[in-house]
Amino acid sequence: MPDPRIDVVVLTMNDRPSEEAAAQETLLAQAGVDVRVCVVGNGCEPQIVPPGALTVHLPNNIGIPGGRNAGADALGREPGPAEWLFFLDNDASLPRTDVLARLIAEARQHPRAAYVQPRLAGPDDMTTPRRWVPRLRANRPERPGTITTMTEGVVLVRREAFDSVGGWPAEFFLYHEGLHLAWRCWAAGWTGWYAAGIRMHHPLTSPTRHALFHRLAARNRIWVAYRNLPAALIPLYLSAWAAITLARAVRTGGLGQTLRGMREGWTSRRCQERRPMSWRTVCRLTKAGRPPVI
Repeated sequence: MPDPRIDVVVLTMNDRPSEEAAAQETLLAQAGVDVRVCVVGNGCEPQIVPPGALTVHLPNNIGIPGGRNAGADALGREPGPAEWLFFLDNDASLPRTDVLARLIAEARQHPRAAYVQPRLAGPDDMTTPRRWVPRLRANRPERPGTITTMTEGVVLVRREAFDSVGGWPAEFFLYHEGLHLAWRCWAAGWTGWYAAGIRMHHPLTSPTRHALFHRLAARNRIWVAYRNLPAALIPLYLSAWAAITLARAVRTGGLGQTLRGMREGWTSRRCQERRPMSWRTVCRLTKAGRPPVI
């Protein structure tokens, strides 16, 4: 029986040459799978490309979700597109040679899971910040289970589900595109699975290192809610989120940019494609441990 094919999208801006070379080395070392790679240059011509890989040169930086869509589209146009898509940050690495094969095995054990999320850990193989655990009760990152969101930079997605919901929301540019994709998958009848026993490595960086973090994170959170939630839940969700976010911004910084992002998200919300989930989906998310008001 031939090894399962997996299409891998790596996004680059040629700004991490050593990390990217290391990431690609661990990717090419994967056993038990037929890996096909597309390296997408977001506003650049990719400089580090594995032998035989596809490349996409985007003249301008269109953002992370848009860049990933471009890679997925390019792979989809190749003969025999794979059943599986894997999205890999260019500074993440696969610590074992069977990571992708094990993720596919987990997906086959959970056929209703549109996406399978490995446990993301620091280079020490143990440290997992709470923000990397794709569920509530994040104090136990080693516990697997059904999830309703995802960590976007290292995730396995079924091509069928990805295409049916329209892929990543390119308009977001950066932040919360994983929550949007997860909710769209759930609304289409799928679920998500956290394969906590399968680890990936990533530098222990903070999202606040990006100058756009506070504004785009606030704007996109409003867009996620407006695009996906039933009208009755939007004020509940945004009220809970705003109270937590503003309190955190006052304490740790970024209040001005957060307020700017909130204003931008609210005033532009009606320009977004609204496709509210059904109340049945709300019940399914709630039963899975994450009611969409948190």
